[in-house]
Parts: sequence; structure tokens; C-alpha cells
Amino acid sequence: MGGSLAIITACIIGATVYTSYLGFTRLRFIDDLIFSPVRVLRDRQYQRLLTSGFLHANWPHLLFNMFSLYAFGSVIETKFGPHVLMLIYFASIAGGSILSLLLHRHDETYQALGASGGVCGVIFAAIFMLPGQAILVWPLPLPIPAWLYAILFILISFFGMRMRLGNIGHDAHLGGAIIGLAVTTILDPGIVLLSPALYATVVLMTALLALSMYRWPDRLRPDPAKWRRLYRNSRARKVADQHVQDEVFLDQTLGKIAKSGMISLSGRERRRLRAISKRKNREASREPEKTTSAGTKGYVENLQSKD
Repeated sequence: MGGSLAIITACIIGATVYTSYLGFTRLRFIDDLIFSPVRVLRDRQYQRLLTSGFLHANWPHLLFNMFSLYAFGSVIETKFGPHVLMLIYFASIAGGSILSLLLHRHDETYQALGASGGVCGVIFAAIFMLPGQAILVWPLPLPIPAWLYAILFILISFFGMRMRLGNIGHDAHLGGAIIGLAVTTILDPGIVLLSPALYATVVLMTALLALSMYRWPDRLRPDPAKWRRLYRNSRARKVADQHVQDEVFLDQTLGKIAKSGMISLSGRERRRLRAISKRKNREASREPEKTTSAGTKGYVENLQSKD
């Protein structure tokens, strides 16, 4: 499968490879983009529903997803247009993340990354938009019919979620496939008539499995005390991290001033010094025994008078 004019598919793959590579070498980059129910719900960082799709755990994970996206996405793009591919792909990534959010919203340790939800949505869209095709699944030596792949995929994803098989986000796979099929149906309702038996089977199986998920009481029982504790711990960590960053910045900046004078500071550095001064003054007003050091305060006051 493939298309010579699948420009959007190539752009998505290029962007995903680049951001995934950054994640391989920069842990902070992963921390800023990875899917985390705690940060989505508590900190309202909703962008993580999509940004996690631009990260991968390792090169095999990345290459397998990108090859699958090219194989199926390029066909959809060349036959139905780039807007169709983009809508299906990104809606499926969000759909996979939303299902993970529902199932893991009380698990403060859960994190996930990868474009698998979007890729699964594109695969399911291709199955119904281009019926009659076969899919080659490694390590099987022969391709299997698309209808059989769809049914097996739903079953494997469901039991993978229930049994927690491997370090794989089966719920994101299933959520992406569901949203991919839903978006495809909205865009082209005629796919229902192209493969009515397969469509009815997939929808019925998905509905039954989705209903069974909501019989897991431990996943649905809210725990307000836990969320309050998580919020307090998160605030404490943020304050501690801010203090460390401030001290490192102050050490570097004061050394720069001692060496080259106040004129060597950029506007950004001056603004940050003022912000640190205000923050320390607020903390000192709440805790009188902790005051800003005289040296730092003098530098900042001098800076303010010169700015």
C-alpha cells in the first residue's frame, strides 16, 4: 500500500519521528508531553491527550507505528484527501487517550505514550473504506482478511486490558479504533452498506465489551481524599522545584554580575530576577523567619532602580 502524493502522511511521520527522537534523549521533553490522567484532570493539561501521540518508548515502537501509518494512511490520503486522514488520525489519538483517561482516572501512577491509538483508527478506517483487502500481520507468513483482523483486534485489546498483558496501552488501541470507525462513518455513512455484516459485528462487540468495562467498580469509585492529597503533593513538588531553579539561576546571574557588571544582564534575566524577588518577599511575609538574603535583595533593588 502507499501513495506518491501522501504529503500529509509524510509530514505527520516526520514530525513524530523528530519529537520521538527528542524524547529518547531528553526525559524532561517526555515529561512535558506524556499522557497522564493526573495532569489532565487535576492540572487541566488537556493537550496531553494529543501530544502523547508524538512520543514513543523506543525505536521499534516508533518504526512499527510509522510503517503502519504510512501503509494505511497514505491510501486514505490519496483516495479521500488529506483532511480525511488528519481528522481520522488525530481524533483517534484523542479517542484512545480519552478511553485511557476513563479507565485510569484514579491511578495516579499511570502514564502512556505512542501513536498507536491514531494508527489503529486509521487501520479500521481503511478496513471499511476499502473493503475486501487483506492485512499482513507479523510474524504470520500470509495476510489475513481485514474482517478477521478487525474482530481479533477488538478481542485481543479487550482481554489485554482485563489481564494487563505486557506494557501495552490496549485501551488506547481500542479507543482509537472505535473513534476511527465512528469518524469514518460520519464522513461516509455508505461504509455501513459496503460491509454490513462486518460493521454490525464490530459495533455490537464493541458495545458489549464497553458495557462490561463499566462493571469494574474499582475503576469507577471516586476517591476525593486521594485527589486532594495528590494536589497537595504536586504543589509541594512544584514549590521545591521552583526553589531549586531559582537558586541555580541566582548563582549563575550573580556570578555574571560580579564578572561583567549589571549591564551584562539581558531584559529576560532582569525580569526573572524581579520575579524571584517578589516570590521571596511573599514567602517571607508568610514565614517571617525566612528572609531574602541581603546580597540578593541589594542586587535586585539596584537592578530595579537602573531598569
